[in-house]
Amino acid sequence: MIAVAVVEDDDLVRTAWVELLNDTPGMRCALACASAEEALDLLADHEPDVVLMDIQLPGMSGIEAVRRARPVLEGCDFLMLTVHDDDQSVFQSLCAGASGYLLKDSAPEEVIKGIRDCVSGGSAITPGIARMVVDSFRPRQDHGLTDREREVLQRLCDGENHRGIAERLSISPNTVKAHIKRIYGKLHVHTRAQAVRSALREGLA
Repeated sequence: MIAVAVVEDDDLVRTAWVELLNDTPGMRCALACASAEEALDLLADHEPDVVLMDIQLPGMSGIEAVRRARPVLEGCDFLMLTVHDDDQSVFQSLCAGASGYLLKDSAPEEVIKGIRDCVSGGSAITPGIARMVVDSFRPRQDHGLTDREREVLQRLCDGENHRGIAERLSISPNTVKAHIKRIYGKLHVHTRAQAVRSALREGLA
Protein backbone atom coordinates (compact mmCIF):
# COMPACT_ATOMS: atom_id res chain seq x y z
CA MET A 1 0.00 0.00 0.00
CA ILE A 2 1.54 3.32 -1.12
CA ALA A 3 0.90 6.07 1.42
CA VAL A 4 0.62 9.51 -0.18
CA ALA A 5 0.41 12.92 1.48
CA VAL A 6 -1.16 15.91 -0.29
CA VAL A 7 -0.11 19.52 0.35
CA GLU A 8 -2.44 21.84 -1.59
CA ASP A 9 -4.12 25.06 -0.49
CA ASP A 10 -7.08 24.89 -2.91
CA ASP A 11 -9.83 22.97 -1.10
CA LEU A 12 -11.43 21.58 -4.27
CA VAL A 13 -8.15 20.47 -5.78
CA ARG A 14 -6.99 18.93 -2.51
CA THR A 15 -10.26 17.01 -2.15
CA ALA A 16 -9.97 15.72 -5.72
CA TRP A 17 -6.42 14.42 -5.08
CA VAL A 18 -7.53 12.73 -1.86
CA GLU A 19 -10.48 11.02 -3.55
CA LEU A 20 -8.31 9.86 -6.44
CA LEU A 21 -5.76 8.32 -4.09
CA ASN A 22 -8.30 6.57 -1.89
CA ASP A 23 -10.13 5.22 -4.95
CA THR A 24 -6.95 3.75 -6.44
CA PRO A 25 -6.12 0.14 -5.51
CA GLY A 26 -2.82 -0.08 -3.69
CA MET A 27 -2.83 3.56 -2.60
CA ARG A 28 -4.19 5.63 0.25
CA CYS A 29 -4.09 9.25 1.29
CA ALA A 30 -2.11 9.34 4.52
CA LEU A 31 -2.40 13.09 5.09
CA ALA A 32 -3.91 16.19 3.46
CA CYS A 33 -2.64 19.67 4.37
CA ALA A 34 -3.49 23.17 3.19
CA SER A 35 -0.09 24.77 3.89
CA ALA A 36 3.60 23.99 3.99
CA GLU A 37 3.76 24.91 7.66
CA GLU A 38 1.03 22.40 8.54
CA ALA A 39 2.73 19.73 6.47
CA LEU A 40 6.10 20.22 8.18
CA ASP A 41 4.41 19.74 11.55
CA LEU A 42 2.65 16.50 10.56
CA LEU A 43 4.53 14.69 7.80
CA ALA A 44 7.02 12.89 10.03
CA ASP A 45 4.20 11.40 12.12
CA HIS A 46 2.42 9.95 9.07
CA GLU A 47 5.52 8.63 7.23
CA PRO A 48 4.22 8.91 3.64
CA ASP A 49 5.99 7.20 0.76
CA VAL A 50 5.24 10.11 -1.58
CA VAL A 51 4.23 13.73 -1.01
CA LEU A 52 2.29 15.65 -3.66
CA MET A 53 3.51 19.18 -2.94
CA ASP A 54 2.03 22.33 -4.47
CA ILE A 55 4.77 24.79 -5.48
CA GLN A 56 2.70 27.94 -4.96
CA LEU A 57 1.44 27.92 -1.38
CA PRO A 58 0.42 30.75 0.95
CA GLY A 59 3.23 31.53 3.35
CA MET A 60 6.13 29.14 2.88
CA SER A 61 6.55 27.86 -0.68
CA GLY A 62 6.43 24.20 -1.60
CA ILE A 63 10.07 24.43 -2.68
CA GLU A 64 11.20 25.58 0.77
CA ALA A 65 8.98 22.94 2.39
CA VAL A 66 10.71 20.18 0.41
CA ARG A 67 14.11 21.58 1.34
CA ARG A 68 13.20 21.39 5.05
CA ALA A 69 11.33 18.11 4.96
CA ARG A 70 13.79 16.15 2.85
CA PRO A 71 16.37 15.54 5.65
CA VAL A 72 13.61 14.35 7.99
CA LEU A 73 11.81 12.08 5.50
CA GLU A 74 14.78 10.36 3.92
CA GLY A 75 12.80 7.52 2.35
CA CYS A 76 10.08 9.78 0.96
CA ASP A 77 9.70 11.09 -2.60
CA PHE A 78 8.32 14.54 -3.35
CA LEU A 79 6.31 15.23 -6.49
CA MET A 80 5.73 18.92 -7.14
CA LEU A 81 2.30 20.15 -8.30
CA THR A 82 2.29 23.15 -10.60
CA VAL A 83 -0.24 25.00 -12.73
CA HIS A 84 2.30 26.02 -15.35
CA ASP A 85 5.23 24.12 -16.80
CA ASP A 86 7.65 26.61 -15.22
CA ASP A 87 11.14 25.24 -15.84
CA GLN A 88 12.85 27.47 -13.29
CA SER A 89 10.48 26.65 -10.42
CA VAL A 90 10.62 22.94 -11.19
CA PHE A 91 14.40 23.11 -11.46
CA GLN A 92 14.60 24.80 -8.05
CA SER A 93 12.32 22.09 -6.65
CA LEU A 94 14.58 19.33 -7.95
CA CYS A 95 17.61 21.07 -6.45
CA ALA A 96 15.72 21.16 -3.13
CA GLY A 97 15.23 17.40 -3.27
CA ALA A 98 12.04 16.74 -5.25
CA SER A 99 11.85 13.67 -7.49
CA GLY A 100 9.77 15.25 -10.22
CA TYR A 101 6.64 17.25 -10.92
CA LEU A 102 3.07 16.95 -12.16
CA LEU A 103 0.85 19.54 -13.80
CA LYS A 104 -2.33 20.09 -11.82
CA ASP A 105 -4.44 19.39 -14.88
CA SER A 106 -2.76 16.03 -15.50
CA ALA A 107 -5.10 13.13 -16.23
CA PRO A 108 -5.74 10.87 -13.19
CA GLU A 109 -3.80 8.02 -14.80
CA GLU A 110 -0.78 10.30 -15.25
CA VAL A 111 -0.85 11.22 -11.58
CA ILE A 112 -1.03 7.61 -10.50
CA LYS A 113 1.75 6.67 -12.91
CA GLY A 114 3.92 9.52 -11.61
CA ILE A 115 3.49 8.31 -8.04
CA ARG A 116 4.27 4.71 -8.94
CA ASP A 117 7.28 5.77 -11.00
CA CYS A 118 8.69 7.61 -7.98
CA VAL A 119 8.19 4.64 -5.68
CA SER A 120 9.96 2.38 -8.18
CA GLY A 121 12.91 4.73 -8.48
CA GLY A 122 11.85 6.73 -11.53
CA SER A 123 11.30 10.45 -11.95
CA ALA A 124 8.69 12.62 -13.65
CA ILE A 125 10.65 15.37 -15.44
CA THR A 126 10.89 16.68 -18.99
CA PRO A 127 14.09 16.36 -21.08
CA GLY A 128 14.57 20.14 -20.90
CA ILE A 129 14.52 20.18 -17.12
CA ALA A 130 16.74 17.11 -16.97
CA ARG A 131 19.28 19.04 -19.06
CA MET A 132 19.13 21.95 -16.62
CA VAL A 133 19.89 19.56 -13.76
CA VAL A 134 22.82 17.99 -15.60
CA ASP A 135 24.21 21.39 -16.58
CA SER A 136 24.03 22.60 -12.98
CA PHE A 137 26.59 19.97 -11.96
CA ARG A 138 29.02 20.76 -14.75
CA PRO A 139 31.93 23.00 -13.82
CA ARG A 140 31.55 26.36 -15.52
CA GLN A 141 34.25 27.26 -18.01
CA ASP A 142 35.68 30.76 -18.01
CA HIS A 143 37.31 30.27 -21.45
CA GLY A 144 40.43 31.96 -20.14
CA LEU A 145 38.76 35.37 -19.93
CA THR A 146 40.63 37.94 -17.88
CA ASP A 147 38.83 39.97 -15.23
CA ARG A 148 38.77 42.97 -17.56
CA GLU A 149 37.38 40.90 -20.43
CA ARG A 150 34.64 39.60 -18.16
CA GLU A 151 33.81 43.20 -17.22
CA VAL A 152 33.54 44.15 -20.89
CA LEU A 153 31.45 41.06 -21.63
CA GLN A 154 29.10 41.93 -18.77
CA ARG A 155 28.64 45.41 -20.24
CA LEU A 156 27.88 43.90 -23.64
CA CYS A 157 25.22 41.73 -22.02
CA ASP A 158 23.79 44.84 -20.37
CA GLY A 159 23.34 46.39 -23.82
CA GLU A 160 26.02 49.09 -23.57
CA ASN A 161 27.81 50.31 -26.71
CA HIS A 162 31.58 50.64 -27.15
CA ARG A 163 31.69 54.27 -26.07
CA GLY A 164 29.56 53.62 -23.01
CA ILE A 165 31.75 50.70 -21.98
CA ALA A 166 34.87 52.83 -22.44
CA GLU A 167 33.48 55.61 -20.24
CA ARG A 168 32.25 53.19 -17.57
CA LEU A 169 35.61 51.39 -17.35
CA SER A 170 37.76 54.50 -17.92
CA ILE A 171 39.50 53.04 -20.96
CA SER A 172 39.65 54.10 -24.59
CA PRO A 173 37.15 52.91 -27.23
CA ASN A 174 40.04 51.28 -29.10
CA THR A 175 40.94 49.29 -25.97
CA VAL A 176 37.30 48.18 -25.70
CA LYS A 177 37.41 46.98 -29.30
CA ALA A 178 40.61 45.07 -28.60
CA HIS A 179 39.03 43.40 -25.56
CA ILE A 180 35.93 42.47 -27.56
CA LYS A 181 38.05 40.96 -30.34
CA ARG A 182 39.84 38.76 -27.80
CA ILE A 183 36.51 37.84 -26.16
CA TYR A 184 35.09 36.72 -29.52
CA GLY A 185 38.17 34.59 -30.12
CA LYS A 186 38.02 32.90 -26.72
CA LEU A 187 34.27 32.22 -26.97
CA HIS A 188 34.58 31.13 -30.62
CA VAL A 189 31.88 33.59 -31.73
CA HIS A 190 31.74 36.27 -34.41
CA THR A 191 29.02 38.68 -33.31
CA ARG A 192 27.89 40.54 -30.23
CA ALA A 193 24.61 38.55 -30.14
CA GLN A 194 26.52 35.26 -30.18
CA ALA A 195 28.81 36.47 -27.41
CA VAL A 196 25.86 37.49 -25.24
CA ARG A 197 24.09 34.15 -25.78
CA SER A 198 27.27 32.26 -24.92
CA ALA A 199 27.82 34.36 -21.80
CA LEU A 200 24.28 33.86 -20.52
CA ARG A 201 24.23 30.17 -21.35
CA GLU A 202 27.53 29.45 -19.56
CA GLY A 203 27.10 31.80 -16.62
CA LEU A 204 29.88 34.17 -17.65
CA ALA A 205 27.79 37.28 -17.05
